[in-house]
Amino acid sequence: MDMTPTPTGGPTPTPDETRITFDSLLRDSFRELSEGFRAIAAEDIAVTLLVALGVSLFIFLVYRLTFRGVQYSTSFNVSLVLMTLITSFVILTISSNVVLSLGMVGALSIVRFRTAVKDPMDIVFMFWAIGAGITAGAGVYSVALVSSAAIGLVLLAFSRVRLVSSEYVLVVRYDAAAEERVRDALAHLRARLKSTSVSGGQVEMTLDVRVRGDDTTFVSALAGLEGVRDAVLVRFRGDYES
Repeated sequence: MDMTPTPTGGPTPTPDETRITFDSLLRDSFRELSEGFRAIAAEDIAVTLLVALGVSLFIFLVYRLTFRGVQYSTSFNVSLVLMTLITSFVILTISSNVVLSLGMVGALSIVRFRTAVKDPMDIVFMFWAIGAGITAGAGVYSVALVSSAAIGLVLLAFSRVRLVSSEYVLVVRYDAAAEERVRDALAHLRARLKSTSVSGGQVEMTLDVRVRGDDTTFVSALAGLEGVRDAVLVRFRGDYES
């Protein structure tokens, strides 16, 4: 066997020795992989899934209570629950073996999501669900529970604050002769003029209006003024709501 010294003084491995070393590493890796699967106890799986389920149901409830978008989607909310559970068992599996984790990263890198998310808050809930699944799958249950409780309380608090003052778009159409009466009726509102158009003696005024609570009785009073054709109030939160 050729043991020609290397510049550093050590013997140069032959091709057979290199192949044997590679084969042994491959066998050791597969052995570690199989041992890693056996290392996941049934109680660990049960606790992980229970914690993930509990947190995901809490996320489901918070999303339902704080939703202020155009149209509530039950399927999206249910997908948050499933996303938390799926992420938790994926992390639980790959955390048992380094070789498997590298393969899983490569497999997930080819996944592409093309569904457009219009509301930024939906993205927040998606990251929350994924983060809760990761922490539960990693076995850090206290972080998953405490962090989710804190996030939920913050979201609930902000949703209540938003209900104190609501934003609307007010569109008023009236005769030009009723200009002064309309201005007087709008004087007590927290309004900001957006646009005004005049055509054939008819005026259309669009304003941003902030209303405290849900008191919109001023719309009826405004529509009842002499010379006012109609008054339309539309809630605005980035998208138009009826």
